[in-house]
Order: sequence, then structure tokens, then C-alpha cells
Amino acid sequence: MDLLVVGGGPGGLASALHAARAGLDVAVWEQRAGTVDKACGEGLMPGAVTALAALGVHPPGRALRGIRYVAERHRVDADFAAGPGRGVRRTTLHAALREAVLAAGVRIEQRTARRVEQDDDGVRVDGARAAHLVAADGLHSPIRRALGLDRPRRIRSRHGPGREAGGGGSGRGAEQGSAPGAESGSGREAGRGSRHGLRRHYRLAPWSDHVEVHWAPRAEAYVTPVADDLVGVAVLTAARGSFDDHLAAFPELRERLAGSAPAGPVRGAGPLRQDTSARTAGRVLLVGDAAGYVDALTGEGIALALAQAQAAVRAVVEGDVAGYEREWRRLTRRYRWLTHALLGATRVPPVRGALVPLAQRLPWLFTAAVDVLAGPVRGDRAGVLGPARM
Repeated sequence: MDLLVVGGGPGGLASALHAARAGLDVAVWEQRAGTVDKACGEGLMPGAVTALAALGVHPPGRALRGIRYVAERHRVDADFAAGPGRGVRRTTLHAALREAVLAAGVRIEQRTARRVEQDDDGVRVDGARAAHLVAADGLHSPIRRALGLDRPRRIRSRHGPGREAGGGGSGRGAEQGSAPGAESGSGREAGRGSRHGLRRHYRLAPWSDHVEVHWAPRAEAYVTPVADDLVGVAVLTAARGSFDDHLAAFPELRERLAGSAPAGPVRGAGPLRQDTSARTAGRVLLVGDAAGYVDALTGEGIALALAQAQAAVRAVVEGDVAGYEREWRRLTRRYRWLTHALLGATRVPPVRGALVPLAQRLPWLFTAAVDVLAGPVRGDRAGVLGPARM
């Protein structure tokens, strides 16, 4: 086949859709059956809504007018200038993308990739041969690790000066095990300095058409309306504790949710920060969270994954895998700079405490920042790929 995609999340499914539209013979391997859920904020920025529409994918949800920051008595709104965003359950988004991929004639197989080997002419995954491989296998990508593309970093620890996070692999051919940092409901596996996310849904009517970001000294809570009777609450923090422990830091939000029945379990993900040394290795291209991740703070994950999927398939079609590395850096530059800057600033308690009051005093600045984040993710080239000349 021309392209094998390992990972059936939004980045992997979008890669398969672009590949099918470019005339490539493509298949998707996903180890989980059916519709897949994941801990995430579930708010699609306007740029992500536009990118999905370009692929013919229109997941139902709740229109989002903008972003609202809340900290005690302070609050400030910024409406999207680029049109509405959309609050969409992760399972709803996955089902819509999966349906589009199947309608395009792409094979989706429930399989786990265990061994990746490659030579100058192609890639072999557990005996299956493809000209190229897109690894969209998530935040703790086993393929990234097996190919030696993880970049260890030092994280703070209460037990000493620091330890390395991440690990290396063995290059062009390697065995894979289970990914580290498995999802959990408590988040207790995360060390100091490592941010993680927890999400729970509540059965009640949304009270706002904005994504609300509630700020506390050690956490943020993202409230997203995803249906007429359903609200998602996602907490990002480096502190240990259960979802309810963290929710206690937001008394106004906890009062809003009082008496509402949780709709499903708590899901968790982390550590969020994942550094990579490169996004390509031979004929393998990393897409989405597998390509590296800073934090979910700015809410751009889906838009970035969709843009990377298109860029990766274009690189395959044009026989320029090295070009994907350059394009990935351009596509993610805004996200990396802004997220690193905001994370760095909000680690300083006085700055963190002053953030929402400052945004309230300077609403034009807050609105400008939101507009930057809400816009389309663009590299050097845009547009849906046409049939390939193979």
C-alpha cells in the first residue's frame, strides 16, 4: 500500500482522508474498537471547524461564541472574530471522522503495531508493507519511542534535583511495548512540574455560549457546552489529587454543578509535555500528539492535528518527507511560542493571580490574543489535496 496510518484518532483519521482524496492506497490501524473517547476540553476553535468542513466532516455540537476567563469576582469575554467555534463530544467527533473515512473506502483494522522496520523503499509493520507510515498513535506514541525520537527532559522532583522524562529507542527497527503514562481517573501518577488533565461530564443545560476558563492558584478548569443537556469540565494542573479535589479550588463552578449528575467516569491524560527530537525518521512521519506536545492550555490540539495531517500527506505525495519537518515547525510555531510563554508566566504566582484582572482591564488585548488562537493553522501551503500523480 502507499500509506499505513497507525492511530485512529482525529490526526490519524484526517491523514487517511487526505490520503484517500489524493488517490493513495491507505489503511488505518487502531488498537481500540469502535468509537474512541479521550480526556480533552472538547472545544473546537473556529479554525478547526473550518478544517473539518473542508474534509466534509460536520460533527454536531453546541455553537461557541468565544472564550471567557473567570477568577473569583473578575471575568472577561472575548468573542471569536472568525465565526463560531463548536463544543463537540470527543466520541461524536471521532464517530463523524470515522464515518467519513469508511465512506472514502479506507480500511480501518483493529490492530496494534508492534514492530516497525524500514529500508530505502518502504516500511514494514508487523509484516505489512507500505511505502510510508504515518504514526498518529497519541501522546505517548510507542512508535515515536521505538524509533528513538523521544527527547528526554529534566523535571522537578521532591526526591532530588530532577530526573529524566521520556526515553530513547533503537532507530530504524525496534520492538514496541505499552505506552507510558496510561490514562487514569485520579492523576496521581504525575510528578511535580508535570501537567496532566482530568475531564468529567455533567448532565445539565449549558449556562453560557462561551468556553469558560476558571483560574485557581494551582489549576485551570475549562467548561465547554457540548450538547443541549451536557457540559464538559476539564481540569489542567501539575498538582496531585482527584477530580473532586481539584474542583474544590473553584467554588463558583462547584456551586454551578451542585446537584447535577455526572454523566460518565472521570478520564485523565498526562503527563502532557512530550518533547521530540524530530518529526520524521526515514519514511515515518509523526502526526498530532505523537509529533510532540506542550500543553492543552490554548485549546488548539485538534486544529493542529488536522493541519499536520494535511502537511504529512502532501509530503508523501510529493516525495519530500524532509519537507514535512520544516512545515511542522511552521504550523506549530504560533502554538509553541504562545503556550510556552503563557505557561512560563502563569507559573509565577503573582503573575498568575494578575492575569484575569489584567485581561479585564485590557479587553482589547485579550480579544486580540483569542483571535490569534482561533484563526486557521496555516503553513506555507493550504487547501485540500487533489489526486496524486503516482
